[in-house]
Amino acid sequence: MKIKQTVERVPGGLMTVPLGLGALLTTAAPHMGEFFGSFTGVLFTGALPILAVFYVCMGSTISARALPGVVKRGGALLGAKVVLGVLCGVVLGRILGAQPVTAGWFAGMSTLAVVASVNDTNGGLYMALMRRYGTTEEAGAYSIMAVESGPFITMVTLGVAGLASFPWQTMVGAILPLCIGMALGNLDSELREFLGSAAPALIPFFAFALGTTLDLHLVWSAGLLGLFLGIAVLLGSALVLIAVDKLIGGNGTAGVAAATTAGNAAAVPMLVAAADPQYANAAKSATVLVASSVVVTSLLAPFLTASWHRWAVTKAPRNGRN
Repeated sequence: MKIKQTVERVPGGLMTVPLGLGALLTTAAPHMGEFFGSFTGVLFTGALPILAVFYVCMGSTISARALPGVVKRGGALLGAKVVLGVLCGVVLGRILGAQPVTAGWFAGMSTLAVVASVNDTNGGLYMALMRRYGTTEEAGAYSIMAVESGPFITMVTLGVAGLASFPWQTMVGAILPLCIGMALGNLDSELREFLGSAAPALIPFFAFALGTTLDLHLVWSAGLLGLFLGIAVLLGSALVLIAVDKLIGGNGTAGVAAATTAGNAAAVPMLVAAADPQYANAAKSATVLVASSVVVTSLLAPFLTASWHRWAVTKAPRNGRN
């Protein structure tokens, strides 16, 4: 049987097929992990440990000479997402303020929902897509972008006074596995080959674990508004990030892959509301909308990334001949 070849015919198949399988299983049987327990149960909630190992393996393939490129790419994409979030916050803040829309087609939409959806990139998905369609340095760039995880950037964007701080332990923890991998790979070429060869094999496993956090019912609950938000976040962010990626020497693929909403972003509205009560009315609907954006962007981004990469690769030779 040609299972691997069949899966790879799907754009980003080694990522999207396990991701979709995990989402379908958790939607159809949300307690499956608890039912089986043991190793099977842990796999349903184990994306982060697998990602930590993936970071080490991936880091082992990054030479010390390539480090400036990792910082450059990660910093540029992070900065672009922060600026985009701030612009969304300023524009929508003037129109909606802190309260959600109360009637009409956009009932439930809020500044909080949009900013939380824009600010946080799905790191596991980004790294898997870059491991497939980009370079090691582009994949490693998420170690810098990881600063956007959690409510910090959203709180800063919304101007929540007194909470604009980020624990240094979290910042170090975000890049420590990658740094350990880099150190091992640069100290021992055999370890570089050993660990580096393991990175691709980890992608389907953490993709499945990520998929089990995506309840497809959320798309239905949010309705067309949630679908609209997810598509708007994906396409709007992609346009900005493609331009930024090209400015720093890429072909735009990393920009498309970064135009997603992370799973943990769904928790941000409630955290922001706890810090600033004026967002309490918006938090409930924002949570559902952000969760919908997580599902929509996670499912569509691999196909858009694959299509953009295919177009960029076929376009490059023509440019070279002109």
